[in-house]
Amino acid sequence: MNDSTTSTVKDKDKDKDGGRYRAPALEKGLEILELLAGRPEGLSQSEIARALNRTVGEIFRMLNCLVEHGYLSIQRPSDRYILTLKLFELANRNSPLERMLGNALPAMRELAGSAEQSCHLALIEGGHGVVVAQADNPGHIGFAVRVGSVISLLSTASGRVLLAFQTPEDRQRLLARAVADGERLDLAALQRDLDAIRARGFEEMDSTRIRGIRDVSFPVLDHRSSAVAALTIPFIERLDAPDREALARTRELLGRATSALTASLGGRSGVAVH
Repeated sequence: MNDSTTSTVKDKDKDKDGGRYRAPALEKGLEILELLAGRPEGLSQSEIARALNRTVGEIFRMLNCLVEHGYLSIQRPSDRYILTLKLFELANRNSPLERMLGNALPAMRELAGSAEQSCHLALIEGGHGVVVAQADNPGHIGFAVRVGSVISLLSTASGRVLLAFQTPEDRQRLLARAVADGERLDLAALQRDLDAIRARGFEEMDSTRIRGIRDVSFPVLDHRSSAVAALTIPFIERLDAPDREALARTRELLGRATSALTASLGGRSGVAVH
Protein backbone atom coordinates (compact mmCIF):
# COMPACT_ATOMS: atom_id res chain seq x y z
CA MET A 1 0.00 0.00 0.00
CA ASN A 2 1.56 3.32 -1.06
CA ASP A 3 1.52 6.53 0.96
CA SER A 4 -1.43 8.06 -0.93
CA THR A 5 -3.57 4.95 -0.37
CA THR A 6 -2.65 4.90 3.32
CA SER A 7 -3.61 8.55 3.63
CA THR A 8 -6.98 7.92 1.96
CA VAL A 9 -7.80 5.05 4.31
CA LYS A 10 -6.85 7.11 7.34
CA ASP A 11 -8.93 10.06 6.18
CA LYS A 12 -12.01 7.84 5.83
CA ASP A 13 -11.61 6.74 9.45
CA LYS A 14 -11.46 10.29 10.76
CA ASP A 15 -14.32 11.88 12.66
CA LYS A 16 -15.62 14.63 10.38
CA ASP A 17 -16.18 17.00 13.31
CA GLY A 18 -12.89 16.82 15.15
CA GLY A 19 -10.43 14.94 12.95
CA ARG A 20 -10.39 12.13 15.55
CA TYR A 21 -9.62 8.65 14.25
CA ARG A 22 -12.54 6.29 14.74
CA ALA A 23 -12.94 2.53 15.03
CA PRO A 24 -16.62 1.93 14.15
CA ALA A 25 -16.67 -1.79 14.94
CA LEU A 26 -15.03 -1.23 18.32
CA GLU A 27 -17.44 1.61 19.08
CA LYS A 28 -20.40 -0.67 18.36
CA GLY A 29 -19.01 -3.33 20.68
CA LEU A 30 -18.45 -0.84 23.49
CA GLU A 31 -21.93 0.61 23.04
CA ILE A 32 -23.42 -2.87 23.42
CA LEU A 33 -21.40 -3.63 26.57
CA GLU A 34 -22.27 -0.29 28.16
CA LEU A 35 -25.97 -0.74 27.32
CA LEU A 36 -26.17 -4.25 28.77
CA ALA A 37 -24.26 -3.19 31.90
CA GLY A 38 -27.40 -1.30 32.90
CA ARG A 39 -29.82 -4.07 31.89
CA PRO A 40 -29.20 -7.09 34.13
CA GLU A 41 -32.36 -8.73 32.77
CA GLY A 42 -30.80 -8.75 29.30
CA LEU A 43 -32.11 -7.54 25.95
CA SER A 44 -33.01 -9.20 22.69
CA GLN A 45 -31.16 -8.47 19.48
CA SER A 46 -33.93 -6.20 18.21
CA GLU A 47 -34.14 -4.37 21.55
CA ILE A 48 -30.39 -3.71 21.51
CA ALA A 49 -30.59 -2.40 17.94
CA ARG A 50 -33.49 -0.13 18.85
CA ALA A 51 -31.82 1.21 22.01
CA LEU A 52 -28.64 2.05 20.09
CA ASN A 53 -30.53 3.46 17.09
CA ARG A 54 -28.88 0.90 14.81
CA THR A 55 -30.20 -1.79 12.51
CA VAL A 56 -30.15 -5.47 13.46
CA GLY A 57 -27.77 -6.05 10.58
CA GLU A 58 -25.30 -3.54 12.04
CA ILE A 59 -25.01 -5.32 15.38
CA PHE A 60 -25.52 -8.98 14.37
CA ARG A 61 -21.84 -9.77 13.78
CA MET A 62 -20.73 -7.77 16.82
CA LEU A 63 -23.10 -9.69 19.09
CA ASN A 64 -21.80 -13.00 17.72
CA CYS A 65 -18.21 -11.85 18.27
CA LEU A 66 -18.90 -10.82 21.88
CA VAL A 67 -20.58 -14.16 22.56
CA GLU A 68 -17.68 -16.10 21.01
CA HIS A 69 -15.16 -14.21 23.15
CA GLY A 70 -17.14 -14.82 26.31
CA TYR A 71 -18.29 -11.27 27.08
CA LEU A 72 -21.96 -12.05 26.43
CA SER A 73 -24.15 -15.11 26.78
CA ILE A 74 -27.59 -15.86 25.36
CA GLN A 75 -30.40 -16.73 27.72
CA ARG A 76 -32.66 -19.50 26.38
CA PRO A 77 -35.47 -19.70 25.42
CA SER A 78 -35.92 -15.90 25.46
CA ASP A 79 -32.80 -15.30 23.29
CA ARG A 80 -31.84 -12.32 25.43
CA TYR A 81 -28.21 -11.22 25.59
CA ILE A 82 -26.68 -10.68 29.04
CA LEU A 83 -23.21 -9.78 30.28
CA THR A 84 -21.05 -12.59 31.61
CA LEU A 85 -18.55 -12.20 34.45
CA LYS A 86 -15.64 -11.82 32.05
CA LEU A 87 -15.42 -8.04 32.41
CA PHE A 88 -15.52 -8.42 36.20
CA GLU A 89 -12.73 -10.99 36.05
CA LEU A 90 -10.60 -8.73 33.85
CA ALA A 91 -11.13 -5.76 36.16
CA ASN A 92 -10.11 -7.79 39.20
CA ARG A 93 -6.90 -8.96 37.61
CA ASN A 94 -5.77 -5.35 37.99
CA SER A 95 -7.57 -3.86 40.99
CA PRO A 96 -7.99 -0.08 40.52
CA LEU A 97 -7.23 0.53 44.21
CA GLU A 98 -4.10 -1.62 44.14
CA ARG A 99 -2.96 0.08 40.95
CA MET A 100 -3.60 3.53 42.44
CA LEU A 101 -1.71 2.68 45.63
CA GLY A 102 1.12 1.14 43.64
CA ASN A 103 1.50 4.39 41.71
CA ALA A 104 0.77 6.68 44.64
CA LEU A 105 3.09 5.39 47.37
CA PRO A 106 6.42 6.09 45.58
CA ALA A 107 5.12 9.51 44.51
CA MET A 108 3.96 10.26 48.05
CA ARG A 109 7.34 9.34 49.55
CA GLU A 110 9.07 11.59 47.01
CA LEU A 111 6.61 14.39 47.75
CA ALA A 112 7.11 14.06 51.52
CA GLY A 113 10.86 14.32 51.04
CA SER A 114 10.69 17.29 48.65
CA ALA A 115 8.16 19.25 50.69
CA GLU A 116 9.52 18.11 54.07
CA GLN A 117 5.92 17.49 55.11
CA SER A 118 3.85 14.35 55.58
CA CYS A 119 1.02 13.56 53.16
CA HIS A 120 -1.94 11.21 52.99
CA LEU A 121 -4.31 9.84 50.35
CA ALA A 122 -8.06 9.59 50.99
CA LEU A 123 -11.02 8.27 49.01
CA ILE A 124 -14.77 8.03 49.49
CA GLU A 125 -16.19 4.94 51.15
CA GLY A 126 -19.64 4.59 52.66
CA GLY A 127 -20.42 8.31 52.54
CA HIS A 128 -17.22 9.28 54.37
CA GLY A 129 -13.60 9.85 53.51
CA VAL A 130 -11.13 7.10 54.41
CA VAL A 131 -7.34 7.47 54.52
CA VAL A 132 -5.84 4.61 52.49
CA ALA A 133 -2.16 5.62 52.35
CA GLN A 134 0.23 7.89 54.22
CA ALA A 135 3.86 8.99 53.84
CA ASP A 136 5.90 10.51 56.66
CA ASN A 137 8.12 13.55 56.51
CA PRO A 138 11.59 11.99 56.49
CA GLY A 139 12.82 14.77 58.79
CA HIS A 140 12.56 14.93 62.57
CA ILE A 141 9.23 16.76 62.77
CA GLY A 142 5.93 15.87 61.15
CA PHE A 143 2.21 15.40 61.56
CA ALA A 144 0.62 12.23 60.20
CA VAL A 145 -2.93 10.98 59.71
CA ARG A 146 -3.19 7.25 60.39
CA VAL A 147 -4.18 4.87 57.58
CA GLY A 148 -7.78 3.75 58.11
CA SER A 149 -8.86 7.05 59.67
CA VAL A 150 -12.40 8.11 58.75
CA ILE A 151 -12.69 11.79 57.82
CA SER A 152 -15.61 14.11 57.20
CA LEU A 153 -16.46 15.01 53.62
CA LEU A 154 -17.82 18.35 54.81
CA SER A 155 -15.27 19.76 57.25
CA THR A 156 -11.87 18.56 55.98
CA ALA A 157 -9.83 19.68 53.00
CA SER A 158 -9.64 16.12 51.66
CA GLY A 159 -13.38 15.62 52.01
CA ARG A 160 -14.29 18.92 50.39
CA VAL A 161 -12.01 18.18 47.44
CA LEU A 162 -13.56 14.72 47.04
CA LEU A 163 -17.02 16.31 47.03
CA ALA A 164 -16.10 19.20 44.74
CA PHE A 165 -14.72 16.95 42.02
CA GLN A 166 -17.70 14.63 41.63
CA THR A 167 -20.33 14.59 38.91
CA PRO A 168 -23.38 16.69 39.87
CA GLU A 169 -25.38 13.49 40.39
CA ASP A 170 -22.78 11.90 42.68
CA ARG A 171 -22.32 15.12 44.63
CA GLN A 172 -26.06 15.42 45.21
CA ARG A 173 -26.25 11.79 46.30
CA LEU A 174 -23.44 12.26 48.84
CA LEU A 175 -24.94 15.47 50.21
CA ALA A 176 -28.36 13.84 50.50
CA ARG A 177 -26.76 11.05 52.50
CA ALA A 178 -25.10 13.58 54.80
CA VAL A 179 -28.46 15.24 55.44
CA ALA A 180 -30.05 11.84 56.07
CA ASP A 181 -27.28 11.14 58.60
CA GLY A 182 -28.27 14.24 60.55
CA GLU A 183 -25.82 16.83 59.19
CA ARG A 184 -27.23 20.36 59.31
CA LEU A 185 -26.15 22.03 56.08
CA ASP A 186 -26.59 25.30 54.28
CA LEU A 187 -26.69 23.48 50.95
CA ALA A 188 -26.65 26.62 48.81
CA ALA A 189 -23.55 28.00 50.56
CA LEU A 190 -21.84 24.60 50.49
CA GLN A 191 -22.51 24.21 46.76
CA ARG A 192 -20.94 27.63 46.14
CA ASP A 193 -17.89 26.63 48.18
CA LEU A 194 -17.52 23.35 46.31
CA ASP A 195 -17.87 25.06 42.94
CA ALA A 196 -15.16 27.53 43.97
CA ILE A 197 -12.85 24.66 44.99
CA ARG A 198 -13.41 22.97 41.65
CA ALA A 199 -12.71 26.19 39.75
CA ARG A 200 -9.55 26.83 41.82
CA GLY A 201 -8.35 23.25 41.46
CA PHE A 202 -7.64 22.55 45.12
CA GLU A 203 -8.67 23.30 48.69
CA GLU A 204 -6.60 25.04 51.34
CA MET A 205 -7.91 25.65 54.83
CA ASP A 206 -6.98 25.65 58.50
CA SER A 207 -7.50 22.28 60.10
CA THR A 208 -10.80 22.04 61.95
CA ARG A 209 -9.26 19.63 64.47
CA ILE A 210 -5.64 20.64 65.12
CA ARG A 211 -4.55 24.25 65.71
CA GLY A 212 -1.58 25.36 63.64
CA ILE A 213 -2.14 22.91 60.73
CA ARG A 214 -2.88 24.30 57.28
CA ASP A 215 -4.39 21.54 55.11
CA VAL A 216 -3.73 21.65 51.36
CA SER A 217 -5.50 19.09 49.20
CA PHE A 218 -5.62 18.31 45.46
CA PRO A 219 -7.76 15.76 43.61
CA VAL A 220 -6.57 12.64 41.80
CA LEU A 221 -8.89 12.47 38.79
CA ASP A 222 -10.30 9.72 36.59
CA HIS A 223 -11.14 9.78 32.88
CA ARG A 224 -14.29 11.83 33.61
CA SER A 225 -12.32 14.44 35.58
CA SER A 226 -13.99 13.17 38.77
CA ALA A 227 -12.01 12.64 41.96
CA VAL A 228 -11.10 9.06 42.77
CA ALA A 229 -8.94 10.26 45.67
CA ALA A 230 -7.56 13.37 47.34
CA LEU A 231 -3.89 13.83 48.16
CA THR A 232 -3.39 16.12 51.14
CA ILE A 233 -0.53 17.72 53.04
CA PRO A 234 -1.25 18.88 56.60
CA PHE A 235 1.24 21.74 56.38
CA ILE A 236 3.24 22.60 59.50
CA GLU A 237 5.08 25.91 59.70
CA ARG A 238 8.55 25.61 61.19
CA LEU A 239 9.29 28.25 63.83
CA ASP A 240 12.97 27.33 64.12
CA ALA A 241 13.56 27.70 60.39
CA PRO A 242 11.23 30.44 59.09
CA ASP A 243 10.50 30.24 55.36
CA ARG A 244 7.85 32.55 53.89
CA GLU A 245 7.79 30.57 50.64
CA ALA A 246 7.34 27.16 52.25
CA LEU A 247 3.55 27.00 51.92
CA ALA A 248 3.54 28.19 48.30
CA ARG A 249 6.30 25.70 47.45
CA THR A 250 4.37 22.91 49.17
CA ARG A 251 1.24 23.78 47.22
CA GLU A 252 3.16 23.69 43.94
CA LEU A 253 4.82 20.35 44.72
CA LEU A 254 1.50 18.82 45.75
CA GLY A 255 -0.20 20.06 42.56
CA ARG A 256 2.53 18.52 40.41
CA ALA A 257 2.38 15.22 42.28
CA THR A 258 -1.39 14.87 41.87
CA SER A 259 -1.22 15.82 38.19
CA ALA A 260 1.39 13.12 37.62
CA LEU A 261 -0.66 10.58 39.58
CA THR A 262 -3.79 11.48 37.60
CA ALA A 263 -1.88 10.95 34.35
CA SER A 264 -0.42 7.62 35.54
CA LEU A 265 -3.96 6.34 36.19
CA GLY A 266 -5.21 7.42 32.78
CA GLY A 267 -7.17 10.29 34.29
CA ARG A 268 -7.88 13.65 32.80
CA SER A 269 -7.51 17.01 34.47
CA GLY A 270 -10.47 19.23 33.72
CA VAL A 271 -9.22 22.32 35.51
CA ALA A 272 -6.23 24.59 35.43
CA VAL A 273 -4.53 24.58 38.82
CA HIS A 274 -3.54 28.05 39.97
